[in-house]
Amino acid sequence: MRVTVRLREGLPSLRRKEAYLVLKRAFGAASGRFGFRLMHYSVQTDHIHMVAESTDERALSRGMLGLSVRVARALNALWRRRGQVFADRFHARLLRTPREVRNALVYVLQNARKHGAWHAERPDPFSSGPWFDGWKGRSEKLSISRSGFLDRARTWLLGKGWQRHELIQLLEIPATS
Repeated sequence: MRVTVRLREGLPSLRRKEAYLVLKRAFGAASGRFGFRLMHYSVQTDHIHMVAESTDERALSRGMLGLSVRVARALNALWRRRGQVFADRFHARLLRTPREVRNALVYVLQNARKHGAWHAERPDPFSSGPWFDGWKGRSEKLSISRSGFLDRARTWLLGKGWQRHELIQLLEIPATS
């Protein structure tokens, strides 16, 4: 499942160290609850992209509600404000084929390149890219378990199936979707 949540207008950028650390804690606390597992993410200035697994629609809804509440409370505390953080509900897209999963991984992990926010020849530090083990030609692969808060894929599609369409280039730019 590819999931996107957007901030309300006028809020500070999520691509700042303090906000990112708050998000990582919330990701870790929310993942693995209610049948919802967060595999990968990308934090942009005003939105977050995620690749997640859920046992069903109810698990996705409950998991995203839990994550949204944790993120909103933590960001409001950080920014010393009250009120709504997200513009609306999350948007989710079911991924059914190996190619769709690969495209979603590229879209999420390389989203900062698409927006022109990241150009280096290494993974975006505001994403789960540093722990992703599907980069083509990357010699210093890190184990996803070393992230300390991301889950391992349980489905064949997200675990191995997407690799039928090759590993992801570090400088690959996602297509607009």
